[in-house]
Amino acid sequence: MSRIGRKPITIPDGVEVKIDDKNYAQVKGPKGSLNFQLSTEMDIKIEDSVIIVNRPSDSKKHKSLHGLTRTLIANMIEGVLNGYSKTLEIEGTGYRAQKQGKKLSLNLGFSHPVEIEDPEGIETEVPQPNRIIVKGIDKQRVGNYAANIRFLRAPEPYKGKGIRYSGEVVRRKVGKTGK
Repeated sequence: MSRIGRKPITIPDGVEVKIDDKNYAQVKGPKGSLNFQLSTEMDIKIEDSVIIVNRPSDSKKHKSLHGLTRTLIANMIEGVLNGYSKTLEIEGTGYRAQKQGKKLSLNLGFSHPVEIEDPEGIETEVPQPNRIIVKGIDKQRVGNYAANIRFLRAPEPYKGKGIRYSGEVVRRKVGKTGK
């Protein structure tokens, strides 16, 4: 049995979970609601505010879907209860971020500022000119949007300039050496 897949998921107070017979999950909580079509091969039961995920056989496909299905449900519950956030740090001379309504304006050393509009359900904050916080209830969309922002100017290995995740370590290379 999968160690992750066999863990029961407790449904906290204030969160409502509905899973129909075709494994379409609907989770509602204080921060919003999420919907997701889970694999129809897994057996999902809700008993006394506890969700249990079982697999029909020990085939490799069912083993991998077992832990995945349980984690997706747990992430949906966590998202509508507390939400998710990713912090990005900008490093480099003249590199900075500004928030203008629903747009994020980034000066990243290009000849023009890069403007990105926040997708629906995701919110960005700029508490300092060199820090961006991406918040939302869907873990996958928050991570994807943070990765798209980082992709605009990934940290380079010589001076370390660019956008990086908070706590990310950039491996530095030695530059040219003079004679």
